[in-house]
Amino acid sequence: MCGIIGILGNAPVAPLLIDGLKRLEYRGYDSAGIATLSNGHIDRRRAEGKLVNLATLVDREPLEGTTGIGHTRWATHGQPNESNAHPHANQRVAIVHNGIIENFQELREELVGRGHKFETETDSEVVVHLITDNLDQQMTPQDAVAEALARLQGAFALAIVFAGRHDLMIGARCGSPLAVGYGDGEMYLGSDAMALAPLTNRICYLEEGDWVELSRGTATVHDESGAVVEREITQTALSGALIGKGQYRHFMQKEIFEQPAVIGDTLHSYINPLRRTVEMQDLPFDLAAIPRITISACGTAFYAGTVAKYWFEQIARQPVEVDIASEFRYREAPMPDGGLSLFISQSGETIDTLSALRYAKSQGQKILSILNRSESSIARESDAVLTTLAGPEIGVASTKAFTTQLSLLACLAIATARARGAIDAKAEAALTGALIEVPARVAEILNHDEDIREIAHVLAEAQDVLYLARGNLFPIAMEGALKLKEISYIHAEGYAAGEMKHGPIALIDETVPVIVCAPSGPLFEKTASNVAEVAARGGMVILISDADGIKKLGDKAEHTIEIPAIDPFVAPILYSIPVQLLAYHTAVMKGTDVDQPRNLAKSVTVE
Repeated sequence: MCGIIGILGNAPVAPLLIDGLKRLEYRGYDSAGIATLSNGHIDRRRAEGKLVNLATLVDREPLEGTTGIGHTRWATHGQPNESNAHPHANQRVAIVHNGIIENFQELREELVGRGHKFETETDSEVVVHLITDNLDQQMTPQDAVAEALARLQGAFALAIVFAGRHDLMIGARCGSPLAVGYGDGEMYLGSDAMALAPLTNRICYLEEGDWVELSRGTATVHDESGAVVEREITQTALSGALIGKGQYRHFMQKEIFEQPAVIGDTLHSYINPLRRTVEMQDLPFDLAAIPRITISACGTAFYAGTVAKYWFEQIARQPVEVDIASEFRYREAPMPDGGLSLFISQSGETIDTLSALRYAKSQGQKILSILNRSESSIARESDAVLTTLAGPEIGVASTKAFTTQLSLLACLAIATARARGAIDAKAEAALTGALIEVPARVAEILNHDEDIREIAHVLAEAQDVLYLARGNLFPIAMEGALKLKEISYIHAEGYAAGEMKHGPIALIDETVPVIVCAPSGPLFEKTASNVAEVAARGGMVILISDADGIKKLGDKAEHTIEIPAIDPFVAPILYSIPVQLLAYHTAVMKGTDVDQPRNLAKSVTVE
């Protein structure tokens, strides 16, 4: 996750910005930068690498001014160098940005046609030029931003300052979180309250689609329509744990709602949105020459690997086996010469996964790991590591780590397909384009959280729950069942829908909710017949589908959850969100310990 901070203050702002970025460094440390307003002009300092490099640069080349913005960044599709580091700026506007601008390519072409010159391939820079273009049409800064926001598509958070306007800062959120801090004659913006903790304990969290004008001592919040609205100002306790939850009741809830931002950060790290290509780091092996990939993982990560099997085989035509890591080495599987073993772990310390890695290494396999922590035991023993950008995940039940694993695996499948000649440039552009849309579509689902919470009342009364799906959503059915078991302690099982009549149908009666993931598409009619079988036996169907699927099958369901229509390739990422929310709200209703469920640990380091 990239980190944002903005300060409209009375004291020299540069050291305060760097101090705030230090508290956000867990969100990213590949490059960092700050911009201040000095004598009416925008002045910037940016540095590659960890934040200490920026601090050293600012010590050597100080920045004046009491108004400024800062950013700490994960390396995205651009290299982690100074030119790609934030803030992005010209002589009139400076911005820091977290998220993805889906339609930046079209906007960029339009702006280039009007004479704007771009310095980078980042999507962030288009925001600077779009606002500047509006200013050139004699709009006020507020109107220029409002007009620009109306044209941006995606999931993002922004902090913006303007040359000559020491008394103004504008923030905006769409899918990515942003907090406003209230001080004594000063105002602040931050990706989360952690960045603002030493500055203020009075926090307002912007809601979806909000943008805010800050002046010294006041904040005017506008909703998506531009209307001025009131948002509650809360008094935060200055402890890391409480601030870390923000306005959320549990870490798990917070982490579910962080997914538009962290999925966007992860995708940005591996996709060049201008070229619509996947750009992996140089791997120490040739993806085109691998006879077989063997995926090993535990728990939720195993289900991410199972989804990846569908992607690798369908898109890249790459043979894949998937194993539960705790069982893999015991069957003493023969491994092909030149094979690749792929390991997936949030912590990088899971002992069963580490043991499976060591077995694969003993069999001469190349080792690639997908981790959320690049400094870990699994990382040290791997030939190469690809990192998800979920940030710290405190809740024991994995949510954002899972969807960022899926996002990275989707990118790896595309890269493998291209290397093997299984797709052409047009197909790669279509697949990456579908991925780029995911953060905004996830935000849409989260905006219907209240509707999903109401459906959870049904599950809270159940003793058994079934999840059904087909194709690359079958693993999501298993993951949904696991989530419900983990945190609500309700027995649940996930099945391939075609297997229902081979046994599980015997369990169906009016007391057993059946959650069905069934997007419209090639497999819809077959899943619809399974739903009809459940309904005929009095089962209570909860249908998760798009508008077309609900129109066709909604009359057979007791409840429906509508998912935006998307490319089937990215369906597993989107359909993960409602099953997470159903599990979360059910657990809350049952009064369980959501963040630390009984008998479970975040990282399993013993067999």
